[in-house]
Amino acid sequence: MSAGCAICGRPMTPEYRPFCSKRCADVDLQRWLSGGYAIPAGEDDETDSPPMTENDEP
Repeated sequence: MSAGCAICGRPMTPEYRPFCSKRCADVDLQRWLSGGYAIPAGEDDETDSPPMTENDEP
């Protein structure tokens, strides 16, 4: 069973795999570059706070 193009669903071509054409590959690239695809961050991420040192109280 062969999957379709990741953008439009038409059959993939080996040259542009996993897409069917250069156009669909470019659509996907534009989505990445514009921030259309993102990895959601959890609310419990504490990356904004400075690291604790030996003298800090928990």
